Amino acid sequence: MRVLLGLLLIGIAGCGGEETSSGDVATRSSPVAAADQKATAKKSVGGREPLTLKGHSNFVSSVSFSPDGKRIVSGSFDQTLKVWDAQTGQETLTLKRHSRVVASVSFSPDGKRIVSGGFNTVKVWNAQTGQETLTLKEHSSFVTSVSFSPGGNRIVSGSYRGPLKVWDAQTGQETLTFKGHAGLVYSVSFSPDGKRIVSGSDDRSLKVWDAQTGQKTRTLKGHSGVVSSVSFSPDGKRIASGSFDRTVKVWDAQTGQETLTLKGHANAVTSVSFSPDGKRIVSGSFDRTVKVWDAQTGQETLTLKGHSDRVYSVSFSPDGKRIVSGSGDNTLKVWDISSLDASK
Repeated sequence: MRVLLGLLLIGIAGCGGEETSSGDVATRSSPVAAADQKATAKKSVGGREPLTLKGHSNFVSSVSFSPDGKRIVSGSFDQTLKVWDAQTGQETLTLKRHSRVVASVSFSPDGKRIVSGGFNTVKVWNAQTGQETLTLKEHSSFVTSVSFSPGGNRIVSGSYRGPLKVWDAQTGQETLTFKGHAGLVYSVSFSPDGKRIVSGSDDRSLKVWDAQTGQKTRTLKGHSGVVSSVSFSPDGKRIASGSFDRTVKVWDAQTGQETLTLKGHANAVTSVSFSPDGKRIVSGSFDRTVKVWDAQTGQETLTLKGHSDRVYSVSFSPDGKRIVSGSGDNTLKVWDISSLDASK
């Protein structure tokens, strides 16, 4: 089986069990527990140490900052989501209603909700209380990727057996199903204006879809391996993709033309994201590193080392000064890259 799918199946096999009871939906960390959490790391940018967040008992598969940059949400093979204070690294919430691995997490644009994808289900949570507010069950296979629309009124999800689905984020009603990929859909994302959706698949292609009609508008081909991650630029004019072929590619979102290929990772690229100003791209890899690239020239500007296992997910903070990464070493790291701007 393909590498990432094999890892997912290992996680599923090791995390079987029934759904937890409603009384265990969310737990808040006590002051004592918070005091016991350690924030340790190796020196990184400008001599600063990345904050290391420990609390998960298995791979950290997905990470995301809240829109105000004050919180981080993480999903894990340990069946939980956790919410963290982005400044102190304190764990503030643990959400426990997934019965198997959590593959993808994201905050809503207003920061009030969290969406997560896991075994056949998409769940929506109150980001303050940890209460589960919706469970969407129309997928017949493992949900690999989830994302809110820019307005927060829709959710897109991708799955192992290929269909993308769009949901009403308030009612949980399925509104669209997109079919077109010949394989597993690894990653999905809305464009900044909410009019398009991009998806990446193990059929080695990206597809761009009309978010209102479900019509496929473009197919982007160029990767020689699984397309594991996709991201629109903040202005919606470019798309970044990461692949198991060890490269990051940048595409013109209107024409579908490949404009850059970024080479430097020594193993599969698992996650990519544009910075909020669109000037940088961050990537995470099975080579255990996080890399920062100039989005215009494709030049590698920074390599962050510190994880002791594969990096599965990366994301910029809203101000672009920090990066969070999630890894197979069961930790998250928060990297301060503000010195990149100071050095200009």
